[in-house]
Amino acid sequence: MRLQACLALLPALGAHGIRIIQSNDDGWAELYARTFFDALVASGHDVVLSAPAENKSGSGSLDAEPSPRKTPCQYGSCSGNGAPIGRNESSPRLNWVNSFPVTSMKYGIDTIAPQFWNGERPELAVSGPNVGSNVYLQVHFSGTVGAAVYAVKDGVPAIAFSGLSGGTQAWNASEPSAASRVYAELATTLTDAVIASGKPYLPEDVFLNVNFPEVGGHCTEASQFKFVLSRINIGLFSAPDVQHCGSTRLPFDTAVVLAKGCYISVSVGDANDKTTAPREKQAVVRDKLKDLLTCLP
Repeated sequence: MRLQACLALLPALGAHGIRIIQSNDDGWAELYARTFFDALVASGHDVVLSAPAENKSGSGSLDAEPSPRKTPCQYGSCSGNGAPIGRNESSPRLNWVNSFPVTSMKYGIDTIAPQFWNGERPELAVSGPNVGSNVYLQVHFSGTVGAAVYAVKDGVPAIAFSGLSGGTQAWNASEPSAASRVYAELATTLTDAVIASGKPYLPEDVFLNVNFPEVGGHCTEASQFKFVLSRINIGLFSAPDVQHCGSTRLPFDTAVVLAKGCYISVSVGDANDKTTAPREKQAVVRDKLKDLLTCLP
Protein backbone atom coordinates (compact mmCIF):
# COMPACT_ATOMS: atom_id res chain seq x y z
CA MET A 1 0.00 0.00 0.00
CA ARG A 2 2.87 2.38 0.76
CA LEU A 3 4.27 2.02 -2.75
CA GLN A 4 0.84 2.53 -4.31
CA ALA A 5 0.38 5.69 -2.26
CA CYS A 6 3.74 7.01 -3.45
CA LEU A 7 2.82 6.28 -7.05
CA ALA A 8 -0.39 8.25 -6.62
CA LEU A 9 1.57 11.18 -5.19
CA LEU A 10 4.04 11.48 -8.04
CA PRO A 11 1.96 13.74 -10.33
CA ALA A 12 1.26 16.04 -7.39
CA LEU A 13 4.97 16.16 -6.59
CA GLY A 14 5.69 17.51 -10.05
CA ALA A 15 7.08 14.50 -11.94
CA HIS A 16 7.28 15.25 -15.64
CA GLY A 17 8.74 13.74 -18.75
CA ILE A 18 12.47 14.35 -19.26
CA ARG A 19 15.23 13.22 -21.62
CA ILE A 20 16.64 9.87 -20.45
CA ILE A 21 19.52 7.85 -21.90
CA GLN A 22 19.44 4.13 -21.09
CA SER A 23 22.10 1.44 -21.33
CA ASN A 24 22.93 -1.94 -19.73
CA ASP A 25 25.55 -4.68 -19.87
CA ASP A 26 23.33 -7.64 -20.80
CA GLY A 27 22.76 -6.46 -24.37
CA TRP A 28 20.40 -4.15 -26.21
CA ALA A 29 17.90 -6.93 -26.99
CA GLU A 30 17.63 -8.24 -23.40
CA LEU A 31 14.05 -8.29 -22.08
CA TYR A 32 14.75 -6.53 -18.75
CA ALA A 33 16.11 -3.46 -20.55
CA ARG A 34 13.38 -3.37 -23.17
CA THR A 35 10.58 -3.71 -20.60
CA PHE A 36 12.07 -0.85 -18.57
CA PHE A 37 12.36 1.23 -21.74
CA ASP A 38 8.67 0.70 -22.44
CA ALA A 39 7.73 1.56 -18.85
CA LEU A 40 9.69 4.82 -18.94
CA VAL A 41 8.05 5.79 -22.23
CA ALA A 42 4.62 4.96 -20.76
CA SER A 43 5.49 7.25 -17.84
CA GLY A 44 5.94 10.12 -20.28
CA HIS A 45 9.72 10.25 -20.70
CA ASP A 46 11.72 10.79 -23.88
CA VAL A 47 13.98 7.74 -23.81
CA VAL A 48 16.82 6.58 -26.04
CA LEU A 49 18.43 3.17 -25.55
CA SER A 50 22.12 2.80 -26.41
CA ALA A 51 23.42 -0.58 -25.25
CA PRO A 52 25.94 -3.25 -26.29
CA ALA A 53 25.15 -5.40 -29.31
CA GLU A 54 25.59 -8.50 -27.14
CA ASN A 55 25.97 -9.54 -23.52
CA LYS A 56 28.94 -7.75 -21.99
CA SER A 57 28.36 -8.62 -18.33
CA GLY A 58 31.32 -8.18 -16.01
CA SER A 59 33.09 -5.65 -18.21
CA GLY A 60 33.22 -2.96 -15.53
CA SER A 61 34.43 0.36 -16.89
CA LEU A 62 36.15 -0.99 -20.02
CA ASP A 63 35.87 1.33 -23.01
CA ALA A 64 36.90 0.70 -26.63
CA GLU A 65 36.01 2.19 -29.98
CA PRO A 66 33.15 0.19 -31.57
CA SER A 67 34.31 -2.31 -34.16
CA PRO A 68 32.44 -3.55 -37.26
CA ARG A 69 29.83 -6.15 -36.39
CA LYS A 70 30.38 -9.18 -38.63
CA THR A 71 27.92 -11.62 -37.00
CA PRO A 72 24.29 -11.14 -35.95
CA CYS A 73 23.66 -9.31 -32.69
CA GLN A 74 22.29 -10.94 -29.55
CA TYR A 75 19.20 -13.08 -30.23
CA GLY A 76 19.62 -12.37 -33.95
CA SER A 77 18.55 -8.79 -33.31
CA CYS A 78 20.81 -7.28 -35.98
CA SER A 79 22.18 -8.63 -39.25
CA GLY A 80 25.88 -8.16 -38.59
CA ASN A 81 26.42 -6.27 -41.83
CA GLY A 82 29.74 -4.72 -40.80
CA ALA A 83 28.51 -1.59 -39.07
CA PRO A 84 29.97 -0.62 -35.65
CA ILE A 85 26.66 0.81 -34.41
CA GLY A 86 23.07 0.32 -35.51
CA ARG A 87 19.44 0.63 -34.56
CA ASN A 88 16.02 -0.89 -34.85
CA GLU A 89 14.76 0.69 -38.07
CA SER A 90 11.12 0.46 -37.02
CA SER A 91 11.90 1.91 -33.57
CA PRO A 92 15.03 4.04 -34.05
CA ARG A 93 15.32 5.03 -30.38
CA LEU A 94 16.53 1.46 -29.76
CA ASN A 95 20.26 1.43 -30.60
CA TRP A 96 23.18 -0.98 -30.34
CA VAL A 97 26.89 -0.29 -30.10
CA ASN A 98 29.41 -3.05 -30.85
CA SER A 99 31.52 -2.47 -27.75
CA PHE A 100 31.32 -2.25 -23.96
CA PRO A 101 28.56 -0.75 -21.76
CA VAL A 102 30.64 2.35 -21.01
CA THR A 103 31.23 2.88 -24.73
CA SER A 104 27.52 2.40 -25.38
CA MET A 105 26.66 5.04 -22.79
CA LYS A 106 29.28 7.41 -24.21
CA TYR A 107 27.96 7.05 -27.77
CA GLY A 108 24.42 7.39 -26.49
CA ILE A 109 25.17 10.68 -24.72
CA ASP A 110 27.42 12.22 -27.38
CA THR A 111 26.26 10.84 -30.72
CA ILE A 112 23.00 8.88 -30.77
CA ALA A 113 20.55 10.61 -28.42
CA PRO A 114 21.27 14.22 -29.50
CA GLN A 115 19.86 13.33 -32.93
CA PHE A 116 16.45 12.96 -31.30
CA TRP A 117 16.78 15.91 -28.92
CA ASN A 118 17.83 18.74 -31.24
CA GLY A 119 21.41 18.42 -30.03
CA GLU A 120 20.53 18.52 -26.33
CA ARG A 121 22.07 16.24 -23.72
CA PRO A 122 20.21 13.75 -21.51
CA GLU A 123 18.88 15.00 -18.21
CA LEU A 124 19.21 11.59 -16.55
CA ALA A 125 20.93 8.28 -17.31
CA VAL A 126 19.65 4.86 -16.28
CA SER A 127 21.42 1.53 -16.64
CA GLY A 128 19.75 -1.88 -16.52
CA PRO A 129 17.95 -3.51 -14.94
CA ASN A 130 20.80 -5.98 -14.85
CA VAL A 131 20.03 -9.70 -14.97
CA GLY A 132 21.37 -10.61 -11.53
CA SER A 133 22.41 -8.52 -8.56
CA ASN A 134 25.21 -5.98 -8.33
CA VAL A 135 26.02 -5.66 -4.64
CA TYR A 136 29.22 -5.24 -2.59
CA LEU A 137 32.25 -6.49 -4.57
CA GLN A 138 30.14 -7.12 -7.69
CA VAL A 139 29.74 -3.36 -8.08
CA HIS A 140 33.35 -2.89 -9.18
CA PHE A 141 33.09 -5.42 -12.02
CA SER A 142 29.58 -4.59 -13.22
CA GLY A 143 29.19 -3.11 -16.68
CA THR A 144 25.75 -1.88 -15.63
CA VAL A 145 27.35 0.15 -12.84
CA GLY A 146 30.26 1.12 -15.10
CA ALA A 147 27.87 2.71 -17.60
CA ALA A 148 26.10 4.67 -14.86
CA VAL A 149 29.39 5.88 -13.38
CA TYR A 150 30.59 7.01 -16.81
CA ALA A 151 27.44 9.12 -17.21
CA VAL A 152 27.98 10.76 -13.81
CA LYS A 153 31.57 11.65 -14.64
CA ASP A 154 30.27 13.15 -17.89
CA GLY A 155 27.91 15.38 -15.94
CA VAL A 156 24.69 13.33 -16.22
CA PRO A 157 23.06 12.06 -12.99
CA ALA A 158 22.63 8.30 -13.15
CA ILE A 159 20.93 5.29 -11.58
CA ALA A 160 22.07 1.67 -11.97
CA PHE A 161 19.35 -0.97 -11.52
CA SER A 162 19.90 -4.71 -10.94
CA GLY A 163 17.58 -7.61 -10.08
CA LEU A 164 18.45 -10.79 -8.21
CA SER A 165 16.12 -12.90 -10.35
CA GLY A 166 18.27 -14.28 -13.14
CA GLY A 167 17.49 -15.85 -16.49
CA THR A 168 18.17 -14.00 -19.72
CA GLN A 169 15.32 -13.59 -22.21
CA ALA A 170 15.00 -12.01 -25.61
CA TRP A 171 13.00 -8.83 -26.06
CA ASN A 172 10.29 -10.84 -27.88
CA ALA A 173 10.07 -13.82 -25.49
CA SER A 174 6.79 -15.68 -25.89
CA GLU A 175 6.42 -16.02 -22.11
CA PRO A 176 8.06 -12.97 -20.49
CA SER A 177 9.15 -13.48 -16.90
CA ALA A 178 7.20 -11.83 -14.10
CA ALA A 179 10.47 -10.30 -12.92
CA SER A 180 10.86 -8.29 -16.13
CA ARG A 181 7.51 -6.60 -15.50
CA VAL A 182 7.96 -6.09 -11.76
CA TYR A 183 11.49 -4.73 -12.07
CA ALA A 184 10.42 -2.32 -14.81
CA GLU A 185 7.56 -1.00 -12.66
CA LEU A 186 9.80 -0.57 -9.61
CA ALA A 187 12.64 1.04 -11.55
CA THR A 188 10.22 3.51 -13.10
CA THR A 189 8.76 4.30 -9.68
CA LEU A 190 12.18 5.20 -8.29
CA THR A 191 13.17 7.09 -11.44
CA ASP A 192 9.98 9.16 -11.27
CA ALA A 193 10.54 9.85 -7.57
CA VAL A 194 14.06 11.15 -8.25
CA ILE A 195 12.72 13.37 -11.04
CA ALA A 196 9.84 14.62 -8.90
CA SER A 197 12.32 15.67 -6.21
CA GLY A 198 13.62 18.36 -8.57
CA LYS A 199 16.95 19.39 -10.02
CA PRO A 200 19.72 18.72 -9.34
CA TYR A 201 18.39 15.17 -9.30
CA LEU A 202 21.42 13.80 -7.44
CA PRO A 203 24.47 15.33 -5.75
CA GLU A 204 27.64 15.81 -7.77
CA ASP A 205 29.75 12.66 -8.35
CA VAL A 206 26.99 10.42 -6.99
CA PHE A 207 25.13 7.50 -8.58
CA LEU A 208 22.37 5.37 -7.13
CA ASN A 209 22.98 1.62 -7.08
CA VAL A 210 19.59 -0.07 -6.79
CA ASN A 211 19.16 -3.82 -6.25
CA PHE A 212 15.83 -5.64 -6.38
CA PRO A 213 15.33 -8.96 -4.54
CA GLU A 214 14.01 -12.05 -6.24
CA VAL A 215 10.50 -12.00 -7.62
CA GLY A 216 8.58 -14.96 -6.22
CA GLY A 217 6.92 -16.31 -3.08
CA HIS A 218 5.29 -13.37 -1.31
CA CYS A 219 7.06 -10.88 -3.59
CA THR A 220 5.28 -11.06 -6.92
CA GLU A 221 3.72 -7.62 -7.43
CA ALA A 222 5.39 -4.20 -7.41
CA SER A 223 3.07 -3.00 -4.64
CA GLN A 224 4.61 -5.56 -2.25
CA PHE A 225 8.15 -4.15 -2.45
CA LYS A 226 9.71 -1.50 -0.22
CA PHE A 227 12.76 0.73 -0.79
CA VAL A 228 15.50 0.83 1.86
CA LEU A 229 18.41 3.28 1.99
CA SER A 230 21.60 1.20 2.16
CA ARG A 231 25.36 1.23 1.62
CA ILE A 232 27.56 -0.62 -0.90
CA ASN A 233 30.43 -1.76 1.30
CA ILE A 234 30.11 -3.19 4.82
CA GLY A 235 31.49 -0.09 6.51
CA LEU A 236 33.18 -1.55 9.60
CA PHE A 237 35.93 1.06 9.43
CA SER A 238 34.07 3.75 7.51
CA ALA A 239 32.93 7.14 8.78
CA PRO A 240 29.35 7.24 10.09
CA ASP A 241 26.52 7.24 7.58
CA VAL A 242 23.63 9.67 7.52
CA GLN A 243 21.25 9.43 10.48
CA HIS A 244 18.37 7.25 9.29
CA CYS A 245 16.02 4.75 10.90
CA GLY A 246 17.54 5.48 14.31
CA SER A 247 21.13 4.68 13.32
CA THR A 248 24.23 6.24 11.81
CA ARG A 249 25.11 3.02 9.99
CA LEU A 250 22.99 2.18 6.96
CA PRO A 251 22.28 -1.50 6.28
CA PHE A 252 24.60 -3.38 3.92
CA ASP A 253 23.06 -3.72 0.45
CA THR A 254 23.45 -7.51 0.41
CA ALA A 255 21.65 -7.83 3.76
CA VAL A 256 18.76 -5.74 2.44
CA VAL A 257 18.27 -7.77 -0.73
CA LEU A 258 18.46 -11.09 1.15
CA ALA A 259 16.26 -9.99 4.07
CA LYS A 260 12.89 -11.70 4.59
CA GLY A 261 10.30 -9.57 2.90
CA CYS A 262 10.43 -7.65 -0.34
CA TYR A 263 13.16 -5.09 0.30
CA ILE A 264 15.01 -3.09 -2.36
CA SER A 265 18.44 -1.67 -1.56
CA VAL A 266 19.10 1.91 -2.65
CA SER A 267 22.77 2.73 -2.12
CA VAL A 268 24.28 6.16 -2.67
CA GLY A 269 27.49 5.43 -4.56
CA ASP A 270 30.61 7.52 -5.03
CA ALA A 271 31.35 7.72 -8.76
CA ASN A 272 35.05 8.24 -8.04
CA ASP A 273 35.65 4.76 -6.62
CA LYS A 274 32.27 2.91 -6.74
CA THR A 275 32.07 2.71 -2.94
CA THR A 276 29.58 4.36 -0.58
CA ALA A 277 29.24 8.13 -0.85
CA PRO A 278 29.83 10.27 2.27
CA ARG A 279 26.99 11.00 4.66
CA GLU A 280 26.34 14.56 3.51
CA LYS A 281 25.51 13.23 0.05
CA GLN A 282 23.51 10.35 1.53
CA ALA A 283 21.51 12.98 3.40
CA VAL A 284 20.53 14.73 0.17
CA VAL A 285 19.24 11.46 -1.32
CA ARG A 286 17.48 10.53 1.93
CA ASP A 287 15.61 13.82 1.92
CA LYS A 288 14.74 13.56 -1.77
CA LEU A 289 13.30 10.05 -1.40
CA LYS A 290 11.89 10.33 2.13
CA ASP A 291 8.33 9.57 1.02
CA LEU A 292 9.48 6.37 -0.68
CA LEU A 293 11.91 4.94 1.86
CA THR A 294 11.18 2.54 4.69
CA CYS A 295 13.23 0.89 7.44
CA LEU A 296 14.18 -2.74 7.81
CA PRO A 297 12.25 -4.40 10.67
